[in-house]
Amino acid sequence: MQLAMLGPLEVRDDADTVVEVGGARLRALLILLALDPGRVVPTARLIDALWEDQVPAGATNALQALVSRLRRTVPGIAVKPRPAGYQLDLDPDAVDVRRFERLAARGRAQLRHDPAAAVGTLRAALDLWRGPALADVAAARFAREPVTRLDELRLAAVQDRIEAELRLGTGGSLVAELEALVVAEPLREPLVGQLMRALHAAGRPNDALVAYEELRGRLADQLGTDPSADLVALHTALLRSEPAPAQEKQTNLRAELTSFVGRDHELSEVGRLLDTSRLTTLTGPGGAGKTRLAVEAARAALTTMPDGVWLVELAPVSDGGEVAQTALATLGLRDHALIARTGGPLSVEGNAEPLGRLVDALSDKAALLVLDNCEHLVEAAAAVADRILRACPRIRIVATSREPLGITGETLWPVEPLSLPPADADPATAVRYPSVRLFADRAGAVRPGFAVTAADVGAVVRICRALDGMPLAIELAAARVRAMTPDELAAGLDDRFRLLTGGSRTALPRHQTLRAVVDWSWELLSDGERALCRRLSVFAGGATVEAAEAVCAGGPVRARDGLPLLAALVDKSLLVARHGPGGTRYRMLETIRAYGQERLAEAGERDALRAAHAAYFFDLAAAAEPQLRRADQLIWLDRLSADHDNLHAAVRGAVAAGDAAAAVRAVGTLGWYWWLRGHRAEGAELADAALALPGGTDDEARAVACAMGALLVLDSRQDLTRAREWFRRAAEISARLTGPVHPLLRLVLPLEMLLVVAEDQRRPIPIDALDPPLDDPDPWIAATARVMRAHMQLNFGRQHAEAEADFHRSLAVFRQLGERWGIAFTLSSLAGLVAWRGEYATAAAQLTEAIALVRELRVAEDQVTFKAKLAQMHHLLGDRERAQAVLADA
Repeated sequence: MQLAMLGPLEVRDDADTVVEVGGARLRALLILLALDPGRVVPTARLIDALWEDQVPAGATNALQALVSRLRRTVPGIAVKPRPAGYQLDLDPDAVDVRRFERLAARGRAQLRHDPAAAVGTLRAALDLWRGPALADVAAARFAREPVTRLDELRLAAVQDRIEAELRLGTGGSLVAELEALVVAEPLREPLVGQLMRALHAAGRPNDALVAYEELRGRLADQLGTDPSADLVALHTALLRSEPAPAQEKQTNLRAELTSFVGRDHELSEVGRLLDTSRLTTLTGPGGAGKTRLAVEAARAALTTMPDGVWLVELAPVSDGGEVAQTALATLGLRDHALIARTGGPLSVEGNAEPLGRLVDALSDKAALLVLDNCEHLVEAAAAVADRILRACPRIRIVATSREPLGITGETLWPVEPLSLPPADADPATAVRYPSVRLFADRAGAVRPGFAVTAADVGAVVRICRALDGMPLAIELAAARVRAMTPDELAAGLDDRFRLLTGGSRTALPRHQTLRAVVDWSWELLSDGERALCRRLSVFAGGATVEAAEAVCAGGPVRARDGLPLLAALVDKSLLVARHGPGGTRYRMLETIRAYGQERLAEAGERDALRAAHAAYFFDLAAAAEPQLRRADQLIWLDRLSADHDNLHAAVRGAVAAGDAAAAVRAVGTLGWYWWLRGHRAEGAELADAALALPGGTDDEARAVACAMGALLVLDSRQDLTRAREWFRRAAEISARLTGPVHPLLRLVLPLEMLLVVAEDQRRPIPIDALDPPLDDPDPWIAATARVMRAHMQLNFGRQHAEAEADFHRSLAVFRQLGERWGIAFTLSSLAGLVAWRGEYATAAAQLTEAIALVRELRVAEDQVTFKAKLAQMHHLLGDRERAQAVLADA
């Protein structure tokens, strides 16, 4: 599938057939998703962009309906629901916007060393444009920024292509094009400079001088400024009848020895930031690829920086007072002089202080400084950057650091891990993801002929996912392919710090092993930050501020300091902050978490933290459990889903520790969550592990766990004998309990009877044995029991009218409670009954409502079941096309 948005929206399927997408809002939805292929677009952002100031009631449902319509309109399109929004699962190169950005960035990189290749690449990029960018949504508010950005990138690509052609000696043929561009952009100095060079190459030097004078007048009249030093130098050369100055730039950037994989979009975005911000800081954890991205972005800026691009390497510097001196040495100013672009020395002897000399030297220069590896000298680096930026208006800085510099005017670009393929990706899918391409590229360098095949794609994907898509870790792993198979390597990552050690001998010491990468960050932390960092490793799925403070407080971590310490760890790239509807969550990359767990064990805190973590999340589950049968169930389900990994890690931790009481309690409180969110098979597995532990008491918690486990086993079609045994055990324990008991225990008898019928439908069951729960004071219990009784009556082929009455009475109760699963299950039951009478349209309406409700609950299994029934109703109504569409959507 191919999506084109550089002009009117055009969608082509796998057969290269154009697919019409009707409706302005549907096209806008597809464009919004396609602007970020492979990334989750938040629901709130989609709603705001699609409806602007006219957001409808039930906007989330309206968006779901629009997504479903998009799937029907564009067969095969993979729009996947995610907890925070929707994701278009599509190779970024299948979207012309991303392809243009990649080709434009590559062409700019080729410009310096291979202008002929740059011309071809840039022409290919520009040929993708068929009209105005995002033409279908040009008037929408959300489109303003991307349209402006794309128009600027297009003009920059045109300039780069013209620059390449000028270097190839074909400037005379460019005059007409450049004259038109200058008319459109009369204040854009690089275009005027290119026009002057083209006129000179065409034998029209006088016209070149006129172009300069016209620009100088426009700048003076409209901006009150003079032409840049670069343009003045060009003008001077033309006045002297000298050849137009070569555009070779000054730099100390070294040629790279390896390919630059998977960062085309980031390269384009960072390049845009360098154009709009005077200080851009690339942040991220060690090994994320900050330096390489900064260097490649800086290399692409060589054509726009008359006084060069300079890499100031701060990693070897241990004293903050040496930052300015290191920059002086980089620029050749150790002897108090800068050799200017025109060849003459610029004296700076009047200022003895290194920073003062540096500022004096750069005061009138147009250059880009790359301050690399600032984190261990962050205060000193920030002071130097601030002083330069305030005193040198034409200097731009890109910094790399594991934490921001934290000064006014700083723009941050978090360097994120490379995107990861799905766990079950086939080779063709996997190699579309940058993490896999990087692994394959580096593995091929040490084992010629290596390729990702069907035999090893699973192992390669596991490696990339286990390493969080971190470039350095992937490169260290790929180096091991020389001596290990991908399967052996994937299996060995349980001890990743021992395995991943074979980095380049010429790399910085802290980049030669995975442990050294994290050690470097660890040594920069305060005592409180270290304590919190190691304790947070107990969280499997990230933590909120509340959870972190409750579980991790103690010693150097005071409860009231939780938020400041979390923020400090985010700033230092040891935590990732994710902002969502439920608030901010703080998550560790798996490599950082594995390191933290080692430190936790060294500190002797592992068992205490496991217990504190389990207690917190089991209390959360206990608080949520009764609310899951009431109107607020979605709120509580979302809270539990956000901590799904933590909850399961707590259960597994309790099982591993032999803590029967805690594990059994957790199964009872989490059982209905597992049921409602469709984690029934996994819940049954955890219930089995908890109930098999020795010890514990036959109390209400065990009875609830037995009943819930039996229900989960029954639904997931596992061992029915085990389900019967658990129901029997729950009933035995319940009979001995006094006082109020858990609602589920009051349904044990009906549930066991349903199981008997499931095993042997010929066995007679006394229907009146189901009557006691019908008068239960809890309306949910009474309604559920009534539904069970109705099913029992239908199973024996009798009392259809009474069964239908039971369904309707239960439905009314569930609606009053606002309990979506009860409503949906009862509607589905009613649909089966009315369909038996031939009322297919009524059944279809009931199933449609049931599907909408279980979609809110996000129960995939029930959605599939109900959609299959709905498709059958449409088929029986004679609407086969609609039936097929429903099945396809299932």
